Amino acid sequence: MSEFNMATNRAVWFDIPVVDLGRAQKFYAGVRDSEVTKEKFGEIAFCVLAHDQGNGGCLVERPEEVTSKTGILIDLNADGRIRDAVAKVSELGGSVVEDVHSIGPHGFRAIVLDSEGKRLALHSDTDEG
Repeated sequence: MSEFNMATNRAVWFDIPVVDLGRAQKFYAGVRDSEVTKEKFGEIAFCVLAHDQGNGGCLVERPEEVTSKTGILIDLNADGRIRDAVAKVSELGGSVVEDVHSIGPHGFRAIVLDSEGKRLALHSDTDEG
């Protein structure tokens, strides 16, 4: 975790439980258009979402925790490419719950289900890309 992240971000890490690590890795890399790296620590495999100077998180294979399409909603950054990200959702095994829509002065977002059936938001300051 970077010093910038520790000093400036309120939330510093997140774990996203998944059923199929490889499938989820492909989904998140494609929708985010960024690297998702598979790593292993002892017997535990996980995938880290690229996060150079921002909040970080990972995908962890925990099928028993993939149970809900409601609850905490994580907004993933799709700034300047939200329409492209939403277009990739279905291609990569997810589905669109709410298409791109304005959230007033806070930009735009879409609500989707990921490849594992969990709800998340894609966020952008603009309705472009």
